[in-house]
Amino acid sequence: MVSTTYSLPATIFLVTVLTVVFPSKGQLNATFYSSTCPNVSSIVRNAVQQALQSDSRIAASLIRLHFHDCFVNGCDASLLLDQGGNITQSEKNAAPNFNSARGFDIVDNIKSALENSCPGVVSCADLLALAAESSVSLSGGPSWNVLLGRRDGLTANQGGANTSLPSPFESLANLTSKFSAVGLDTNDLVALSGAHTFGRAQCQFFSQRLFNFSGSGSPDPTLNSTYLATLQQNCPQNGNGSTLNNLDPSSSDAFDNNYFSNLLTNQGLLQTDQELFSTNGSSTISIVNNFANNQTAFFQAFVQSMINMGNISPLTGSQGEIRTDCKKVNGS
Repeated sequence: MVSTTYSLPATIFLVTVLTVVFPSKGQLNATFYSSTCPNVSSIVRNAVQQALQSDSRIAASLIRLHFHDCFVNGCDASLLLDQGGNITQSEKNAAPNFNSARGFDIVDNIKSALENSCPGVVSCADLLALAAESSVSLSGGPSWNVLLGRRDGLTANQGGANTSLPSPFESLANLTSKFSAVGLDTNDLVALSGAHTFGRAQCQFFSQRLFNFSGSGSPDPTLNSTYLATLQQNCPQNGNGSTLNNLDPSSSDAFDNNYFSNLLTNQGLLQTDQELFSTNGSSTISIVNNFANNQTAFFQAFVQSMINMGNISPLTGSQGEIRTDCKKVNGS
């Protein structure tokens, strides 16, 4: 056996290098509740599994809650706060969430189960991160060790939700800018967009592509003609804007890489989906090709990007609080 020793300066150098290469993640770690709530992951997973039995959409809905939470004020469960008391404007009523974000009742169920086992211990922000992982892994996607230790915010930011969350009508440049604003890069943008491998979207969020795209009087030219005909039937002009459509027509409830294969054949549902592949000269094209051809590469990138997103400005230590009811600040 080779014995290795370091002088003190060398040790300091090594620690410095490791700190640069593996920066601190805001004190988050995978074993945060190992002594205070050791069954936290299984409690969340069981609740998500139960919810999936009666609602095949819930997995996609729960991961979307985590995403819409983290992009506004960081991952602090501010999205879950109802209007009332000091919360004068709930993020639930922001344009990207109103009559669209769902699964709040399941969040309450999970929180009740956690409070029964470990009262006052697990934050709602961590609940969302764990529920997102369970939703992916229970739908056939990858599993990962969720970093934990977030605390819950005391305020909501409806204005931030209206401006910071990506809209389905935006250009790729705007999408990239909104991801960059929270420290996420192009690889994160493409990987996290892959969450549209399951779930549904209402007609109102893509109908502009079907008949009069960008005022042209014609459909979006990047839409596959057969797919276009199907969508026009599902979403007729002046029809019901809330009608649901599968984001991934080939495997609507499974977490796989078919989303990216669909983009290669111009079958992305949202403008912001297809733009990843159809924007000339974009660096996203090669990433889409890679993920379409290699599901393992997509899964690995998705896990890393979920961890990256979960690290957006968490409250830790004595910041914020641990809400006992995810819908309201303690004492309100």
